Amino acid sequence: MSHPSSPDRRTFDIDFAPGVPDLSSFPRHGWLRALRQGLSSIESPSLGYASPKGLPDARAAVSDYLRRTRGVLADPQRVVLCSGATQAVALLAQVLRHRTIAMEDPGFWLHRIVFRHHGVDPVPIPVDDDGLDVTALANTAASTVLATPAHQSPTGVVLSPARRTALLEWARAGNLVIEDDYDAEYRYDRAPVGALHALAPDRVVYLGSVSKTLAPGLRLGWMVLPPDLVGPVVSAKSLADTGSSVMDQLAFATLLRSGDYDRHLRLMRRRYLARRNCLLRALREHLPEASVLGAAAGVHLTVRLPTDCDVDDIVRKAANQRVRIDPLSWCYTEPACAPAGLILGYANLTESQIDTGVRAIAAAAGRPT
Repeated sequence: MSHPSSPDRRTFDIDFAPGVPDLSSFPRHGWLRALRQGLSSIESPSLGYASPKGLPDARAAVSDYLRRTRGVLADPQRVVLCSGATQAVALLAQVLRHRTIAMEDPGFWLHRIVFRHHGVDPVPIPVDDDGLDVTALANTAASTVLATPAHQSPTGVVLSPARRTALLEWARAGNLVIEDDYDAEYRYDRAPVGALHALAPDRVVYLGSVSKTLAPGLRLGWMVLPPDLVGPVVSAKSLADTGSSVMDQLAFATLLRSGDYDRHLRLMRRRYLARRNCLLRALREHLPEASVLGAAAGVHLTVRLPTDCDVDDIVRKAANQRVRIDPLSWCYTEPACAPAGLILGYANLTESQIDTGVRAIAAAAGRPT
């Protein structure tokens, strides 16, 4: 499997899709309450063609939240609401297409596809146990890099203090970091790592979304931009869709202000921790020779398999048992050079499904269960 495919997820009984939260736990009542409250106070003109940046109150609420939780000092005028982090990357690809752009290798495969769709072939920068190799980055012609410093996608590695310092120095030398702060809300066994944006707000674009905290179907995210990029990005956003859903902005802003969003996250952290522990136990029992990366945070694990494992065969055999898994190779620029491994999301599965799914994976790998 040299590239991602898009199977119908409904054909699988157990889907280890990474990056999908517990969709059954979406706070429906809280969202409806927030939407009613927002609608009761909004002025009618705001229901028309709003600013492509987003509603002022929603941008202010996101700004307050980021300052409180991530140390990001985000002027609401520099916040642009968008349809998830993927649209943010697409808009930045359009605006920055004259630059040489780099990204982590391995990295999120969809972002690589988005860049290429917009005519940008990202320069792959290797990742090791200390995160993005900043020395390798500096030795390229890249002037922009998309990075996940707090929880590398997909390995879960944290950018080391020395590398953080080096990356900030590289950015301050006239370069730009696009910081995808995905999974920032979920930390289990380690203290949260501060956002790079807080240390170099004029050289870092900060990205976030609710795709892993509420639901990807909301298509709601944000960018915090350096001043010189606000105008070009807003222009690109206005041509893309004229602006994101006013109703969703209203509800989310109210959810943030009321504290319901924080309460939801606290509940989900406990739930995901239990599911992560279940997955770790199942892997120890049924695939003891596998090694696990990224367990300290997030909603997926990266599982390295013995070199004699045929990952494509495992994926196919698991699918025959109605269990869907992603190969690690999808995240590499050269999939054929990727180590044997899988990416297992656990947030949207019950503990029973997790155990059954790992048994199926072990059987597909020819391991006794």
